[in-house]
Amino acid sequence: MKAVILNNITPGEKVHLQETDIPKVISGWVLIKVKGFGLNHSEQILRLNEIANDYIKKPIIPGIECVGEIVDKSDSDFKLGQKVVGLMGGMGRSYDGSYAEYTLLPKNQVFSIKSDLSWEKLAAVSETYYTAWGSLFECLKLNSKDTLLIRGATSGLGYASIQLAKALGCKVIATTHKEEKLFLLSEAGEAILDDGSLKGKIKGVNKILELVGPKTLRDSLKIVENGGIVCHTGVLGGVYTLDNFDPIKEIPNGVYLTGFFSNNPSQNIINDIFDYLNKYQLKPKVGKSYKFENIKDACVAQDLGKVNGKIVVTI
Repeated sequence: MKAVILNNITPGEKVHLQETDIPKVISGWVLIKVKGFGLNHSEQILRLNEIANDYIKKPIIPGIECVGEIVDKSDSDFKLGQKVVGLMGGMGRSYDGSYAEYTLLPKNQVFSIKSDLSWEKLAAVSETYYTAWGSLFECLKLNSKDTLLIRGATSGLGYASIQLAKALGCKVIATTHKEEKLFLLSEAGEAILDDGSLKGKIKGVNKILELVGPKTLRDSLKIVENGGIVCHTGVLGGVYTLDNFDPIKEIPNGVYLTGFFSNNPSQNIINDIFDYLNKYQLKPKVGKSYKFENIKDACVAQDLGKVNGKIVVTI
């Protein structure tokens, strides 16, 4: 089979397909014929930096998510040809991931789906909508009466979050740090240019989805109304930790800070996501789609930030 195999730091222009063996099935794992996958910031971090760390298995096929069909069910309850998604649980770091024509995954990280969406659309759902779902509904307890601020909204996760929140009926305010991208947030209803400091410029927000990360997290905590919640989910700002963070002094009284870690999907949650998409007749957002043989171009586009929204690859 063809696959992307990483051994060291690999910018997009050096990504290429190599021939390797189709994985051999073992007990507790299932073999999937990959039909598509999305590119994620997590994989970009792996390619450009994290791959140098000893805890990353090398060589490694990257990719933390995929959609496809079961071609060997091993000792699982899946059926041959069954449509599935696979995501997280060490995929693409502890063991080989989805940037390949076939992938061998633990059966507990694979979930059946029922959908008439194209493979291209399905490839935009897996990790992105799972993370948006968990952030909005598990962490932020979002409801139709809320006013939600999404910081870093011109990302695949941002667009998915806008879509899910608007379908629910709540008010959404979305931000970008690039003026030329404000028009991309029209679906939110209100778009704001974010210079990193929104304190005093915005009021009435009781839920914040923080996708920029620690770079603007302190500011977000000062914006949200008393009784509100800030959910830290993304690190688009390139800052990964908060130095000298004092929770007692920096989390205002009556404000709640949480975070969503997307490593524990379940069949029930996957079912809920697809039921929600069907109920509101939502079509997953695709920024740009590439064929697998053009995976290099997809990764270059990701590194240059040239695509607005989710980049997907189909096989």
